[in-house]
Amino acid sequence: MKKLLAIVVFTFILSSCHKPTKIPVYAWLSHSKSMNDAELATQFKDLKMKGIDGLMYSAGHDPEVYKRVGQLVKDAGLEFHTWIPTMVQGKNKKLDTTLYAVNGLGKSAFTDPAYVPHYTFLCPNKEKVADFLIELYSAIADIKEVDGIHLDYIRFPDVILAKGLWEKYDLVMDKEYPQFDYCYCDECVSDFKALSGIDITTVEDPSSNQEWKQFRYDLITNMVNRLADVVHAKKKKINAAVFPGPNSVAKRIVRQEWDKWNIDSFYPMNYNDFYLEDTKWIGAVTQEGVTAINNSKPIYSGLFICPKPENKTSENDPENHGLLPEELEDAIKQSMINGATGVCLFTPKRMTEAHWEVFKKAIYKEYN
Repeated sequence: MKKLLAIVVFTFILSSCHKPTKIPVYAWLSHSKSMNDAELATQFKDLKMKGIDGLMYSAGHDPEVYKRVGQLVKDAGLEFHTWIPTMVQGKNKKLDTTLYAVNGLGKSAFTDPAYVPHYTFLCPNKEKVADFLIELYSAIADIKEVDGIHLDYIRFPDVILAKGLWEKYDLVMDKEYPQFDYCYCDECVSDFKALSGIDITTVEDPSSNQEWKQFRYDLITNMVNRLADVVHAKKKKINAAVFPGPNSVAKRIVRQEWDKWNIDSFYPMNYNDFYLEDTKWIGAVTQEGVTAINNSKPIYSGLFICPKPENKTSENDPENHGLLPEELEDAIKQSMINGATGVCLFTPKRMTEAHWEVFKKAIYKEYN
């Protein structure tokens, strides 16, 4: 009897002392040129203390910056992934104007970008574009302090914007419109004709042609997989920020068939406010993604944080919306119970003290 009592007491003590394992958390963070190394080091240590495990860090193209900052990040105990846009490169002197994507009206993204000035998308069907990106990511992957390359804007422009953005741009995007549909450059048109026998410029409604859609999915997939081969050869990881889905959103609006990408992990931008959805939608698209890749690789659910919760109801710009503190725990829960490996914050700088209070409890809960 005493032995049995001892076992019961010991079991009770163990269960009382048990602390759930922290879920993995990453964060997108942009470099601040105004901060010196000591300030950066303090920032990184603070993020580590708050529960962040790794950074998707954006600092342009300079390997020396990534080498210097990467060491500070590593010293803080964080993973360091370089967050460098892929198909959007601005007006770079290394890139000829003929390398930019062309819309269904024949206008170049170099001179007439869709929606916003920075939408200067390159065409993924150009060998010189691949050469440029391979050289860029190779140089960054060579840096000892870099754990991985994080691709972003690895897609075509949004042929249909998320519904929450329609009012901002004064658009009703009930179908695909030619001014937002890419790429119709001579090379894409001729290569598709050689492959399918179809001259897409003569098709009355190109959006109805599934072969044309698949051709563009494959252009992005092929680019990703070429870059993955290069980065993997350097013994580094490669991952990407992707649109939700892939079937419900990513394929439909930005031509990302990301379940076919040979990368190490996925960071779907599950920004529910952009789609006029609640936190349960985050769970649904997380489950969709996990199912699409047969749960074969990690998925980190990207969460969009509201920087000024008190202003959300009066704020017109949806890019200043996002998860309120009282929504954050359920966003994390919905991600985890639907198969996510962890979450990724956009961004720590948007987190208020109230967000951090919720966050530090939510990341230590067990989600079955």
